[in-house]
Amino acid sequence: MTERKRDRPWLMRTYAGHSTAEASNELYRRNLAKGQTGLSVAFDLPTQTGYDPDHVLARGEVGRVGVPVSHLGDMRRLFQDIPLEQMNTSMTINATAMWLLAMYQVVAEEQGADVTKLQGTTQNDIVKEYLSRGTHVFPPGPSLRLTTDMIAYTVNHIPKWNPINICSYHLQEAGATPVQEISYAMSTAIAVLDAVRDSGQVPPERMGDVVARISFFVNAGVRFVEEMCKMRAFTRIWDKVTLERYGIDNAKQRRFRYGVQVNSLGLTEAQPENNVQRIVLEMLAVTLSKDARARAVQLPAWNEALGLPRPWDQQWSLRIQQVLALESDLLEYDDIFAGSHVIEAKVDALVAECLAEIDRIQEMGGAMAAVESGYLKSQLVASHAERRARIESGEEKIVGVNIHQGTEPNPLTADLDTAIMTVDPAVEQRVVEALGDWRDRRDEPRAQEALAALKKAAAGDTNLMPATLECARAGVTTGEWAWALRDVFGEFRAPTGVSSAPVAVSAEEGSTLAAVRRKVAATAEELGCGKLRLLVGKPGLDGHSNGAEQIAVRARDAGFEVVYQGIRLTPEQIVTAAVAEDVHCVGLSILSGSHAELVPDVLERLRRAGAGDMPVIVGGIIPNADAEALRAAGVAAVFTPKDFGITEIIGRIVDEIRTAHQLDPLEVLA
Repeated sequence: MTERKRDRPWLMRTYAGHSTAEASNELYRRNLAKGQTGLSVAFDLPTQTGYDPDHVLARGEVGRVGVPVSHLGDMRRLFQDIPLEQMNTSMTINATAMWLLAMYQVVAEEQGADVTKLQGTTQNDIVKEYLSRGTHVFPPGPSLRLTTDMIAYTVNHIPKWNPINICSYHLQEAGATPVQEISYAMSTAIAVLDAVRDSGQVPPERMGDVVARISFFVNAGVRFVEEMCKMRAFTRIWDKVTLERYGIDNAKQRRFRYGVQVNSLGLTEAQPENNVQRIVLEMLAVTLSKDARARAVQLPAWNEALGLPRPWDQQWSLRIQQVLALESDLLEYDDIFAGSHVIEAKVDALVAECLAEIDRIQEMGGAMAAVESGYLKSQLVASHAERRARIESGEEKIVGVNIHQGTEPNPLTADLDTAIMTVDPAVEQRVVEALGDWRDRRDEPRAQEALAALKKAAAGDTNLMPATLECARAGVTTGEWAWALRDVFGEFRAPTGVSSAPVAVSAEEGSTLAAVRRKVAATAEELGCGKLRLLVGKPGLDGHSNGAEQIAVRARDAGFEVVYQGIRLTPEQIVTAAVAEDVHCVGLSILSGSHAELVPDVLERLRRAGAGDMPVIVGGIIPNADAEALRAAGVAAVFTPKDFGITEIIGRIVDEIRTAHQLDPLEVLA
């Protein structure tokens, strides 16, 4: 047998971080010892959104979906005994990306590293935060400035670093079609490159260096052929845009460089063992085609629809990558799809549709204008609603969910409470106390001087990275850095896209929605209130608003008056709105794990406001034991990802309203 030269495998990462910097450091070192070749840091929501752990909005969120990094001391502990000069580190951080990169650089300097050799990526794509993930802080203009300053700084000082990871991953999670995913990501890249070019911080002859450091972070869904063609279309369009719009002659600099997290939206709570084959198929879509192969891959775990994966679950996902790269012959061949007329036709069609949509966005004034107008968000909400409708109707089949639902007992989930990892609630108090100790021990005058200099730089037009580095060295905290910039830039509440989303499912006679509409109308008439009113609330810092938006849209279509104010609200704000709007039901959506802390607070505040009989329903990734505890605390109903029938959920909400008002059960047959 002739020995073929094998390609070098892609970087293998696991998206990880939880509880504390110390616990996450231990996890990272264990994963690296298992053969992981890069780090992918998950930060908790307070760190992502610029709040310290002792802020009211951080309550219940500290250390939940990632690691809390409140200051330089946390960053030191996070990477203790991990030589950063030899590491390739990806940090999933956006609004506060400059701050986290500054602390990473300072820790590397303290380790004695040559900063010019640092390799890794900061996600730093704020557009998709406005559209899908919800960890934005500042308005589009200042956010673009932060991104521009970071790119200019890294090109000049950390040349191997990818300062931005244009991120279409969350767009697909929010409902994007392949055309939308490519078009919106490319439009974001154009906005960023235009801003860097026009800032004057990088001379025209060095724009090739900028383009060469732009990377992408892409989603791979289970529609294997379509996803693989999407990556080839991405590659072709990026080459065209960078050559024609920016005149980059060097083909190596124009190479489309991307990493992948395969689809988490498609992971199911029902029969979660099926998620393993979904993950494998999705990984193949971004590795089989050599000409469009990912440079880095991270896979979710089979049980992420149930809760936080354990180290063993993450190891399983890493082993999936290693088997493909090391045991198969995948890396021994040139592109096995080259010359396929089926693939070429599909890629040609995707390219044509994407270029047309990119032109449409440019005519609106570019990606930032399309964010502020609400166009991009409303398009995503609409396409997500259409996808959910296809699942509910059975047109789009999901094994174990809407087809082949019968199952043998699952040994993997026989004890649901041990099938996921839980974060000790006491961790939050320890992190808050440690933050107080840090503030007490630091050089306070230096910290305040650094913050004043940061504000002065923000009010002017100088690059913000040097002032941010001094803040890191001076012991400033994450919340203090962000609040200094909030004082200058203000905050931004992104459009929700709910009011402009079209009707997604049919309400024609005989349909389920028509039956629910009759139930809504009959209940409103019995209560003599004109319309039933539903408040959809997102307490805490969880910005994943897709589910809340879909409930809000379907409730509107069923005849409810919907009160939805978007993300990032305190329990106090939600209760105040519920009482002021005299709603008939409060629906809370939480995916970050903070439900155990925040939902009982909402219930208690409603009781104190004299509205204790108002039904409260909760939806999210909620472990079974937590769901039982919420119901015992007074929650009327708990919905998790297995409850995919949105129209049926709306019907259940009407039932809970009727029960709360002591009305007889009302069966309205379709």
